[in-house]
Amino acid sequence: QVQLQEAGGGLVQPGGSLNLSCATSGRLFDIYTMDWYRQVPGKARELVARRRNSGSTNYADSVEGRFTISRDSARNLVWLQMTSLKPEDTAVYHCHVTSYGAREYWGRGTQVTVSS
Repeated sequence: QVQLQEAGGGLVQPGGSLNLSCATSGRLFDIYTMDWYRQVPGKARELVARRRNSGSTNYADSVEGRFTISRDSARNLVWLQMTSLKPEDTAVYHCHVTSYGAREYWGRGTQVTVSS
């Protein structure tokens, strides 16, 4: 059974930084993308950053230039480095993995709160 476990969330002041990590376990093959989504109550889940197996990346306009997604392919780990954090970045951040076989997996999320 594949499981994703996020870590690294917390409370940070505006302008601060956090590094999120996502560890995977179980039989995970043929990964196509490893992504970070975020969600706030009452709103749809939003794609924040995506890293494809090819190495290409995409970012939401709101985080471009501030967030960086990276991956350890050998260990199937993915990170999200977040800098210059703003109050509007406050959300639950979820790790998401898709495979070439159209399977997808979600982590339970880690809370990020940006507040003074």
